[in-house]
Amino acid sequence: MSFALSPFTPMGIRSIQEQRDRWERKRSRTARELVLSEQRYCEQLDLVVTYFVEILKAKGTLRQDIRESIFSSIKSIHLINQTLLTHLELGRFGIGFEEFCTHLQLYNTYVDNIQTAKKVLMVQVKKSKAFRRFKKLQESRPELNQQKLEDLLPLPLQRIQQYKHFLRDLTENTSPDNPEFQQLSKAVKAVSEVTQRIQDNARSHENHLQLRRVQKQLKGRKTRILTPGRWYIREGWLKTVPPKGTEAKPKMFYLFSDILLQAKPCSPIHPMNGDKFACQRIYPLKECTVDKVFGHTKSQGGLISLTFARAKLLLMSDDQGDINDWYRSLCLAIGQLKSKNTVVHRRDELRRKPIRSEPDSQNTPELQQTRGIKRTMVGCCFIFFLLY
Repeated sequence: MSFALSPFTPMGIRSIQEQRDRWERKRSRTARELVLSEQRYCEQLDLVVTYFVEILKAKGTLRQDIRESIFSSIKSIHLINQTLLTHLELGRFGIGFEEFCTHLQLYNTYVDNIQTAKKVLMVQVKKSKAFRRFKKLQESRPELNQQKLEDLLPLPLQRIQQYKHFLRDLTENTSPDNPEFQQLSKAVKAVSEVTQRIQDNARSHENHLQLRRVQKQLKGRKTRILTPGRWYIREGWLKTVPPKGTEAKPKMFYLFSDILLQAKPCSPIHPMNGDKFACQRIYPLKECTVDKVFGHTKSQGGLISLTFARAKLLLMSDDQGDINDWYRSLCLAIGQLKSKNTVVHRRDELRRKPIRSEPDSQNTPELQQTRGIKRTMVGCCFIFFLLY
């Protein structure tokens, strides 16, 4: 609570009190916005529960398992938010959110189910004529204000992210001496975990869509792109430089978190696969090293070298920016993959092996392979200069 300052009040006390007054004004403004938005949110939840969940249950238009797949825990969310609203309207923000956070599992359940809900709803709209008519009738009610069911279902996800900002502002403008400070601070942490879950689920869903898209672009079913733990990174055209110095050929490359896939376009006159690609080779990134051969300067184009356990790959692009982006993406993917696969070796495994005798060390297979790679690199450099 603020008090009137006398002209004779010392400057230090005046500045402290002015700061507290600013905090109080910001807190009051945030609290007012939170209460008003919570009232609107509860009204919208009530529309979903009243005009869709309850009536669908009474009419039996959809089976119970289908209703649960679409609406999940929204009815329980409605109940806990009504309780939260009561606390907020009475100014009990700390107690309200402390109790609310004990029920956040309902939001986690809803967050994890949202993509299933959208998919099942779309299927039922296409499949069930009775549900399609019911949905259209309910959405035409004046209470819904022309809102579609598809617009109402994501509301809990949107609201939980709004809570994070409201709670952060309330905490920042609450004195640490206030009993609500600790309650609000804990609520910020708990709500932030749910918002992170929303973001992680959204990224996972987007990645799944990208993997499915690439899978559909490839001819046949031998190449399995949809693998658990795999993440899509990028794709694009690059020229492969053959080891024998022949003409560089453009290929389509798909980079994932664990593999690099090389493909070529199918024949455009093929009746079924004219717009698809045929997988030529899959390179595992687990034991890959990448080096930039050209592209360090502002010259046109660039060349990068990839060395795998049993293969060598030289990739070239006319666009230096593009080849630099590929180099960075490959380095990042390889680095993250190696960090995940890092193991602690036993001490005896880390001991040095005996040095080979001089005659043997001159003709080892590894040395011969290295010499071959160097000869290939020299040839590729020559080709690169000829092209540019």
